Amino acid sequence: MTEVTHLCEDAKSALKLSNEDRIRWLRRSRWIPYTRAKQIIDKLDDLLTYPTLHRMPCVLIIGETNNGKSAIVNRFQRLHAASDNPEDDCIFMPVLAVQAPPVPEENRFYASILDKLHAPYRPSDSAARRQTQVLKILSTAKLRMLIIDELHNIVAGQTGKQRIFLNVLKYLANELRIPLIGVGTIDAVRAVQSDPQLANRFEPVGLPTWELNRELQILLASFERLLPLKKPSNLANEQLAQTLLALSEGTIGELGALLTSAASCAIETGQECISEKLLRSLPWEPPSIRKRSIEGMF
Repeated sequence: MTEVTHLCEDAKSALKLSNEDRIRWLRRSRWIPYTRAKQIIDKLDDLLTYPTLHRMPCVLIIGETNNGKSAIVNRFQRLHAASDNPEDDCIFMPVLAVQAPPVPEENRFYASILDKLHAPYRPSDSAARRQTQVLKILSTAKLRMLIIDELHNIVAGQTGKQRIFLNVLKYLANELRIPLIGVGTIDAVRAVQSDPQLANRFEPVGLPTWELNRELQILLASFERLLPLKKPSNLANEQLAQTLLALSEGTIGELGALLTSAASCAIETGQECISEKLLRSLPWEPPSIRKRSIEGMF
């Protein structure tokens, strides 16, 4: 095989696979570091070692749908995975990430935490009973940070339920004396700001959509090293970067899906690189157009 210099070692090894297996390989989940993600992870790392106070600082990670918020949270949790505790039945768990329930219901929120902990509970248990169980387990596990993804789900409930749910967050932060990390869209900010006590405790940290600049070109170069194609695509080229940005509309999730689709096509057709012509031939629509198409069906 001709020596390739545009790929990382793992992607080079994947070139030896069949086309079908190569496509399967490139579709797997992968972490691509970039500046803003590193800044947010560094921020969370700093909070993880924050001295215990009565009023712990909290963070609200805000960004568009499909722009990498959950990927950052998952990466951070993997970096601080739970470990065995030989002296006790309970493991050490520095970080726990859960998803907010579809509607802001206290009982369902506690149930989601218990499910994540694989802790048994009765369906008939009251919210108070589950609260006690959650506090006991998390205290024993020495939890140092609770991350709540999809926090914008709060706005799906009536005002009264939203207020109760926000009170639950305050209660957990105060009782456990740990930072809470909320993750969501701009609706999460609106929900939190409806409670003055939470509004001045949660620091908003934005995850903006991508623009045509050096950071995007670095990201595209990182993507290219992971795509098992035999020829270089020069994704960081300004013209190609502009096309990729337009088709993905600036979110990293859409960009990753677009590049996976394009790389699959390049393998299947034998082109072995991603070009402007290949991108234009894909049956791909930017997310805003897909949304309008769906809305037009009803």
